[in-house]
Amino acid sequence: MFLGISSSFLSSPLIQTSHTSTPFHHLNIKLNLNLSRRNSTPKSIQNITNSPSTSSCSSSSSSSNKICLCGRRAFLATISTALIPIRYSNGFDSLSDDPMAVLNRVHPPRPDWYEEFYATAMDTTMKSYETEVRYKSQLFANLTGKPANILEIGIGTGPNLKYYASATSDANVIGVDPNKKMEKYAQAAAEASGLPQKNFKFIHAVAEALPVSDASMDAVVGTLVLCSVKDVNKTLQEIKRVLKPGGLYIFVEHVAAKDGSLLKVMQSFLDPLQQVVADGCHLTRETGETISKAGFSNVDMKTAFLSSASLINPHAYGIACK
Repeated sequence: MFLGISSSFLSSPLIQTSHTSTPFHHLNIKLNLNLSRRNSTPKSIQNITNSPSTSSCSSSSSSSNKICLCGRRAFLATISTALIPIRYSNGFDSLSDDPMAVLNRVHPPRPDWYEEFYATAMDTTMKSYETEVRYKSQLFANLTGKPANILEIGIGTGPNLKYYASATSDANVIGVDPNKKMEKYAQAAAEASGLPQKNFKFIHAVAEALPVSDASMDAVVGTLVLCSVKDVNKTLQEIKRVLKPGGLYIFVEHVAAKDGSLLKVMQSFLDPLQQVVADGCHLTRETGETISKAGFSNVDMKTAFLSSASLINPHAYGIACK
């Protein structure tokens, strides 16, 4: 998730509860009550299916990861709960992997005014970006007509919720975000999209420790998230852990520009500032390459340049299969 820099800037015990059947029975929460304690990227690599809009996830999927890095165009400036049944998961086998402990470690509490300001800014400044990212509808079409348990990491203000509601009438959606002030915006977006209230749950957590059971999700979604997580590799391993066999990881991420380009020079120069003003967002991560090497059975990926994203370019988008 990001608020991009404008180019104008340059001139104790663990308690487990019993499990009951609900749309969110796969949630897992542990309560800690212990009070004492390289080279430039080729412009195009063609070994990819024609479009990531159609999933090739199946038991017969190719074991090789495939990347397509394509196209480029000019860029312009932008500025960038209720009680729930819970159960223990083997994914959290130590205090260090407890979701709340990890949340506090990798995303220490911010002042309320800052989290509210950032949530409001995300809700108001991302509309032009969302309008331009037309390929999202192609990616989310993979969920059409399928009953689905969907987990979205870094759900933010909920711009993707409209895709879930239109794709399937039986989606159970869990949204995870480290900024608790995002919840009211996400809940409003869910209501506006027609997603029933009982089918949406917001959880205050980070992607490095997902409070969800192993192999419980049909799809995991992340859009503009891996730029700001503390540990990209851990996040990707968590995504694989919670996906069912054959499950989909749908992603849209901004990645570092080509080595030697003016854009890459600008990204490298402004990256420290971006991390401060955009809540940890990195401009120079090779996220597409990291996804391709994360051990998914198949990765279909393309890239695009967006006029509304300024320095936050290019974008890598596609589908990875467990």
